[in-house]
Parts: sequence; C-alpha cells; structure tokens
Amino acid sequence: MTTTLNRKTESVPRSFPAAVPAVTAELSNVSHSFGHQPVLRNISLQVCRGETLVLIGESGCGKSVTTKLLAGLLQPTSGDVLWEGRPVRSRNSTEMRRDRLRLGYLFQGAALFDSMNVFENIAFGLRENTKMPESQIREIVFDRLREVGLVDSVGDKRPSDLSGGMKKRVGLARALAMSPDIMFYDEPTTGLDPIMSGVINELILQTQMRRQVTSIVVTHDMTTVRRVADRVVMLYPLGKLASEEPQIVFEGSCHEAFATEDVRVARFVRGSTSTQLTE
Repeated sequence: MTTTLNRKTESVPRSFPAAVPAVTAELSNVSHSFGHQPVLRNISLQVCRGETLVLIGESGCGKSVTTKLLAGLLQPTSGDVLWEGRPVRSRNSTEMRRDRLRLGYLFQGAALFDSMNVFENIAFGLRENTKMPESQIREIVFDRLREVGLVDSVGDKRPSDLSGGMKKRVGLARALAMSPDIMFYDEPTTGLDPIMSGVINELILQTQMRRQVTSIVVTHDMTTVRRVADRVVMLYPLGKLASEEPQIVFEGSCHEAFATEDVRVARFVRGSTSTQLTE
C-alpha cells in the first residue's frame, strides 16, 4: 500500500467561477418524511456542474437524506428532484438505469461486498452494466486502484483484510470505475485518523480536478470543509425550528461559513459546546 499523493498547496479560500455554471441536480420545494416523522421541509437547492458542494449540520438534520434524494435513491414526499432540469419522476425505468450510471456514491462504511475480493468489487459495476472485454475491465480496475494510491496487489485482498482508510479508497475506486459525472461522498473521513483523513480529502480534490466531476460531500469534519468546499450549505433539525423558519440556515463560501455571525452556524463550525451542555 502507498499513501503518497500529490499535495495541493494551501491557498486563500477557493472562489466561484466567473461564468454562471449549469445546474446539474436540483431539489425544488422538496419535503421528506419517514412515516409520521418529517426530516426535510420545503428544501430548494441547486448543485452546479463542476463544483464541490459540502452539506453540514447536526446529526439527524437530513444531510444524508438530501444526498439520497439528489441521487434518486429516495423519492421525496413532496416536491421535485431534477437532473439536468428534468424531474426524476418523469423518467421511465430504462432512463433511470441509464442516468444512474452517471452517479458515483462513496458510502460512509464503503459498502464493499464481503464475498468478493477488491478486484471483483471494483469490476462489479463494469461487468453488470457494460459489455467490455475482461482485458479492458482489468486495465480499468488497476488504473483506478493506482488513482486512489493503492498498489495492484491489493486487488487480491478481501475487504476484511483492509484498514478503514483502504476500504474508503477501494470504495472510491469502485465508484470511479464507471467514470461518473457526479460523485456523492457520505461522511468520507468518519472513523479515520487525521493522516488518513487528509489522504481522503486530497483524493476528493484530485478527483474533482482531474475528472471535472461535480462533488457533493456530507461531513462533520471541518478540516474537510476547509479543504474541499466551493460552497457550504448547513441544514438545521426541524425540531429546533419554528414552522415558518427555513431549514437551510446557511449557504455560501467556506470563508463566509467560518466568518458568519449566525450563532447556529458559528457554534457548529467552531465546535463550541458551552451552550450545548445546558440544553
């Protein structure tokens, strides 16, 4: 295993492109409930092509649900999810299968198949969804392993033989094997030590820069926010809001998120616990 990656020099906060980018995914007045338990209320959110959007907020505020709605893994209770301006619900099953292949998803626990080795995990999507010859699949699998900083011999290992950081990288390699246009990252650094968290953050950056993918990241890790975010959106739990209050309590650049005077946002991004102890 190798953990050597090209490091991007730290710089001032990243700025938005001068031109207005196209919207690739959108939530329009979306609400979602599980049974009688509402999680999201009237959320409108646009994701622009090529940007890295980071979703933050307390546990249970609906971040992961938001990404699953954007990815078409859940259907909203009300409102519309749109891909390239067209409602997801208007697509038939053939179109959904085709369009979902444009999406890559790195799950919080990597979600590797325990019964398969690393090579088979990465090759799975290619074998299921393409007619590529095995020689081409083999080439892509090893290219993706190297892209995430792993050597070819890792392909023979089982998921149970891997560390948490290696599992995350294999999960990313599997997602990238299908050459997605949009990458979803659900808590990509959870459970990792600071060094491996830094490696995963660099991989997110490198993936976005090399492939020009759109990235949507859910995280509690403020180091990840500072390192990868073009735009930050913070959701707030419905149980702490009045019925007329919007659930998105912040939307802006990383620099603006850390400079805001909104106490709800400031307390979260700065890790203040002084008032939480008495709530």
